[in-house]
This record gives sequence, C-alpha cells and structure tokens, in this order.
Amino acid sequence: MPTADTAITALSRDSPFPGTVPKGDRHSRGLSPRHGPMGPGRSGGRTAGLSAGAGRRLGSLNGESRTYDAAGVSLAKAEEIVERLRGAVESTGAAGFGAFAGLYALDDRRLLAASTDSVGSKLILARRAERLHWAGMDLAAHCINDVITTGADPLFFLDYIAANSIRLDQVTELVEGAAEVCRAANCMLIGGETAELPGVYREDELDFAGTCVGIVERDRLIDGSRCAAGDTIVGFASSGLHTNGFTLVRELVGDGDFDADLLLAPHRLYLEEVHALRDRADVKALAHVTGGAILGNLARVLPEGLEARIDWDAWERPPVFAWLVEQGVDEQELRRVFNVGIGMCAVVADAPGDALVIGELA
Repeated sequence: MPTADTAITALSRDSPFPGTVPKGDRHSRGLSPRHGPMGPGRSGGRTAGLSAGAGRRLGSLNGESRTYDAAGVSLAKAEEIVERLRGAVESTGAAGFGAFAGLYALDDRRLLAASTDSVGSKLILARRAERLHWAGMDLAAHCINDVITTGADPLFFLDYIAANSIRLDQVTELVEGAAEVCRAANCMLIGGETAELPGVYREDELDFAGTCVGIVERDRLIDGSRCAAGDTIVGFASSGLHTNGFTLVRELVGDGDFDADLLLAPHRLYLEEVHALRDRADVKALAHVTGGAILGNLARVLPEGLEARIDWDAWERPPVFAWLVEQGVDEQELRRVFNVGIGMCAVVADAPGDALVIGELA
C-alpha cells in the first residue's frame, strides 16, 4: 500500500497570505508527489484531454496490459487515506491539501516551504544493482524539486535511514548520493537518523527518506492561482523513470538480471532550469511530475475550471518507456503512472523561443 503523505499550507489563524488554499478548494485531495496520484478523470474536468496525435504511440506488444494496480499499488486508496487524515491535520491550524510542499509563514515577508518523501521501492533494485549512491541522489532531488515548485530556494535537508541490519557501506553510499545533489542545489545537509529495526524490516531490507526545507519571499510565491486559459505549458525533460512506478517495474523485472542504467537513472534536479525560466518568463505554476504523471500533477496546481491539454508527441521519450511497452504496459497506463519523459512542468503566459512547449491550458 502506498504511503499517503500530505502537503499542507500552515497559517497563523489571524495572518492569512495570498495564495492560501481554502478548505475544500482546488487541492482538496492532494497527496505527496510520489504517492499522490490524481490522474485523468479525477474531479471537475481539471485534468487534460489527449492530443489528436495520441494514437500514434505503440500499444503493448504481447496483448496483455500490465498495470500499477495489478502490481499491488492502489492510487485510489492513497487518496482515500488522505481524506481520512484531513480532520486531524486541519485541527492543528493548517489548511489546504495538494501542494508539492507545505508552506509556513515565517514572518510578514517570508514563507518556509517543506516537503518529505522517500525513494520507495526503487531502493530494492538499486540495492540489487549496487547503485545506492544513485538512490541517495534520487531522494535529495525529489524533495528539493518539490520545494522549488513554490518558488522557494532550498535551505537544508535531513535524511532518515532504516534497515533490518545497518551496513555502513550502504549508509555511506546513500548519504553521499544525497550530499552530491545537495551541493549542486546549495542546500545544506544538516543531519539525519539511522535506525536498525530487525523487528520491522525483513532481512536485507532498508528505506531512505528525507525532508527538504526552503524559503520564498511572499511576492515570489508560485501557487498556480494566476493561471488562465491560453497559458503555455513548458516541459523539462526527465532522465527516465525517476522514482515512480517501481512496484510495477519490479514485477516486470522479477528476479532476473536487468539494465540498471536503463531503469535506475537518477532523478533529475530542476533548480537551475527553473531559475533560468523565471529570469525570462512569468512562471505562474510549477508541477513536479511524479506519482500521477503529467496530467495528475498539473491538476494539483491548476485552479478549478482549467485543464491541461498535452501534445504527447512534442518530445522524445527516453528509451525506458519503450521497454515498458515491450513488457506489456499500455499507453494509457504509461500516462497515468509514469512521467513519460517530462519531469517538471511550468505554466507561463509566453514561453521563450527555445523552451520545450508541450501543451496549453483551456
């Protein structure tokens, strides 16, 4: 069962700020990026229709469709869990689900942005392939990308490693991988926790989770509230699967050998690309493409009444998605679960000439 993390907006009760998401408004069923699918057909028509060229993608080659649900992960159940948590969360004074990072009013001028996540079951394949350094990179990039969707710059990062039995070499690889990305993002890795839990984890099993905190000026906050019909969607290319859908991927791989370079390419960090775009365009919304894929994650940042219309043939997909098709994953499931080659989306009024335009709002 997926972990149902929540991202919320925390406010002083007497000091609301622009961009606050009212209770029951557009982020009424939001989850964490990796475990928070809001795919096509979610609510209110906010997710996109398909482009006219959608049918040109290949279907599964063996006639049998392989799905995330069949592999054991229920995206609908994850949404239900968060709804059950709403009362407890809002009783603390917080309001608004669905953002990629929670916001806390630090003072009249600045907001803290925070996000927590884990590498997930990709760790199982990373351990088998001896690529735990890459898994450490995955974690830091994932959390930092979530934070920068608010317009924030990352400040610091903390990690948590838990295992049946702690191995120093594995811990070192994970933390060194996270530190590599933190250095690139000018984000300080200020601490963490290592827990040996033989009664909780099976033999050889481990998990790696982390939290990133950033800061943003109120007048630089990005929250999607200014998005309008006719705005352009810009895409930033992914390196591959990033950190999503690996319960299904592991089922496809089984116990056999696999191409680690193909399946485990590290999650990309988008800090520089986002900064560069903001220097040249008015960025109204940012969506980190994780669980729920392109449509589901764009829906999390769009106001009610808007939908994203994607041109699915506007970019070239990394080879790993052709591999998924060969294993029996059909096009609809690819678009529902995986990033299909786009790891971050930005909504702008006018895209720079060299930007990768992948769709528009309607």
